[in-house]
Formats: sequence, C-alpha cells, structure tokens
Amino acid sequence: MNCSLSNVSGTAINAHVLILTLPAQGHVAPTMKLAYRLADLGVRVTFLTAECTSDQLVSEQSRNKDALPKIQGGPYPERVKTVFFPDGLKSTELDERRDTVKFLERIVKVMPYHVEEFIKKANQPESEKDEKITCVIADFVVAWALEIANKMGLKGAIFLSSAPGIVSMVLQIPHLIEAGIIDAEGTPKKTEKVMLSPYLPALSSDDYVWNFPGQKELQKVGFEFVRSGEPFLRTSNWVLCNWYRDLDPSADGLLPTTLSIGPLLANDRPSGNMFSEDLTCLSWLDRQPPGSVVYVSFGSTGTLNSHQFDELALGLQLMGRPFLWVVRPDISHEVASATVGLRNRRADDHQLGKIVQWAPQEKVLAHPSVGCFLTHCGWNSTVEGISMGVPLLCWPHTGDQFYVRTCICDGWKVGLELKPNEDGIFTRHEIKSKVDELLINGGIRENALKIKRLALMSLSKGGSSSKNLEQFVAELVL
Repeated sequence: MNCSLSNVSGTAINAHVLILTLPAQGHVAPTMKLAYRLADLGVRVTFLTAECTSDQLVSEQSRNKDALPKIQGGPYPERVKTVFFPDGLKSTELDERRDTVKFLERIVKVMPYHVEEFIKKANQPESEKDEKITCVIADFVVAWALEIANKMGLKGAIFLSSAPGIVSMVLQIPHLIEAGIIDAEGTPKKTEKVMLSPYLPALSSDDYVWNFPGQKELQKVGFEFVRSGEPFLRTSNWVLCNWYRDLDPSADGLLPTTLSIGPLLANDRPSGNMFSEDLTCLSWLDRQPPGSVVYVSFGSTGTLNSHQFDELALGLQLMGRPFLWVVRPDISHEVASATVGLRNRRADDHQLGKIVQWAPQEKVLAHPSVGCFLTHCGWNSTVEGISMGVPLLCWPHTGDQFYVRTCICDGWKVGLELKPNEDGIFTRHEIKSKVDELLINGGIRENALKIKRLALMSLSKGGSSSKNLEQFVAELVL
C-alpha cells in the first residue's frame, strides 16, 4: 500500500513539534511514522527518545536516507531530527530491558528532566525562530509530558496508537471504579460487559488494556500508566489517533479534540525500526503463488514457552502451506539457537517456508503472495494488516491485544481467533484447522478488502484522516 506523496509540502511552516515516546519498538515505530507524515506537511519535527535506541534508529535512518523525497532541492531529513537523552542503558542490555517494570521505572525517572531541559535550551530568547518548540506531542504512555508543555506555555497533543475503543475505555475508568466493576488496581470485580461504542463489541472483563495474564505487578504498573493518562486526554489541545474514522464512526466524537489520522504507514520512509530487516524474504515471497503464504509474527516483545514454540513449528509444517515466520532470538528463553536453525533448515529443505529474525512487515503484508497473517494483535501490526487487506488469525498475548482481537473477529469481521486447549496450549491441529478455515472464508476476505479500500480513501486527498492531519497542522500556527 503506497500512499500518494502529492500532498508533500514544498514550503516549511512556522511550527516546530517535539515528539516524545518510550524507547520500545511498538511505541517508536508509529510515532516516527507520525514525525515523517508531519514533515510531509511542512512541519519541523524533533523526535526525542532514550539513548538505548540510538544505534538502531541512526542505522535505520541512514539506510532510508536515499529513498526520501527531496523538498525544494534540499534534503528531506532536515525536517526530522532525532535526539537522544542519556538513560544509563545500552542497546545491548537486553536482560534489563526485558524486565518491563524496572525498565519503565528507570525511563520515567530520568526522562522528565531531559524533556524540560531540551525545551528550555531550544526556546532560549537567542534561539533561531524555527528552532523554538511550539508544540509537544506525547505518546499516551508518556502523557505526563504535557504537564511540562503546559508549564512552559506550549500547546500539547496526546498521540494514541491503539484501537478506537481504547479511548472510551480509558475515559470510563473513574466510572468503572465507582461502579465496582474494577478495583483501584484495575482488577475486574464484576463480569458485566461495558459498552464502548455503538459500532464495536462490548468490553469484557478479559479485554481491559491493562490485562497482563499471570503478571500481577505488571498489571498494577500498566493500570497506573493508563489511569494517570486519563486526565491528559481530557485537557490536551488535541488527541491524535492512529486509526481511521470508518473503523468506528463514533470515536472522533468522544472528545472535541479527537482527530483520527491513521493509518500511519512508512511508505519507504524511516519507520522507527529497531531491528535489522531480512530483505531476502521479499525475493522468497516473489516465488510463491498468490495468496498462498501464511505470515507469522508476534511483534517485538511476544514470547512463547518451549512447548508452545515447538507446537507452533509443528503446526506450520502440518498445514503444508508456504509460511514466512519471524523468529526473534528472544522469542523463547528456553529454545536454543540450534533448535531455531533446525526448524529453518527443515522448512527450507522442503520448500515449505522461510524463517527470519525480523521482516519488513509493511512490504510483506502488501505482497500479493501473502494470504493471511497470524498475529499477536498488537495495534501497529493490526493496522498494517487491515490496511493491506490481509485476513488475520488472532493470537493475543497481553494488554490491548485482547480487545483488538475482539474488534478484528466480532467487530470488523476480518479474522478468526485461535483457541487454546484445556492446558492453555494452541495445538498444531488448531493452528492448521484455523489457517485452512481462514484461507477459504470468502466473507472474511471480502471484509478485509473493504477495510483496505476505506483505509486508502481516508488517506487520499479529501479523505477523513488527511483532512484531520491538515487541520492539526493549520491549528499549530494559530
């Protein structure tokens, strides 16, 4: 899916936006895509994140530099600058970064100081006019940054890259606690469903965005992150959302400041990719029949235990279809690299599939040989999948992925859900059966193609998302 660049602005406008997010793939990627989309419209952008991402992001931006369009004869990257603050973590310290609670605590401890100092320095009286920050865009997980923006007299926007119903879920937290549906730590106390939108399925007690099965401490931290962001949704100048209006026509009306601006896609620009992509999978896809390949990826953080990893591998072999499987080195702590190598050789020997450590996902999903996407239902993966018209096979792991699964299967009807057995295992037979069912389900494929067409319309000139982003840029300079 390649969107037209006809709306790329040849003239810079008098606005300098500071974009902030957590140093994690699922947050860096959509905010970086937003940065370049704003640059298309003439906005100067500084992307500020933690130093532990520097090696990966600098490398990716260098790889993509030659593919970027030229504007008024000058280099495109001048409008997007990436700056890193010291965090005490190295990009190779994976063990410490895997401890989500400690990682978040460290980043949140050091980040506010550096955000405030950066703005102070940029906005000194002697600074050039175009260097001065005029607006802060904070990823929802760092919504607290808008306190700093407000204190310094700057406009502020919340950026949310999740399903449309999530805003409604967050706004209802005070009511959910008051009504005794959840307790003060986010734990469900009643099983009743909560209506989030007339266009989307009701929220069940298993679908809360802070749901981390078997990880009580992480659930508490996640709930506090979400709960603390709720007031900023109500008070920010804008709430920018990575979805498009047709996914939930009521979502833009939840708050007067809500603007749907998605789907945010890279289109060969830097996309905040913190992993090295194996491009050989694209030539492998070229050799497969149209609509035949099962693409499998659990994103940047999804993990499997040894038993489940083996069961998935056996399921992919059992189905007898070509597959492209993303297997990160840390996808399973118990699986030795030799096991991964064995799976890879066995797949290649039988020409059944290909295993890579990381894939250029947008290009993969846009490839005509891909027939379905077995996904963890992370929103970035989901919005890319539905924007390319690919039917989805849902295997959610944590957080908002459970509600995204509900939207995919019961709301938009563009996918099917894998069901675990009584031991909580997704068996090889379940995987094969659901893949077979998904690939022959004409109704789901038709719905997926319809959602793709609506995505294209939203991004086209005069489309809802294009107009909303143009409105945001116009209001920046008021």
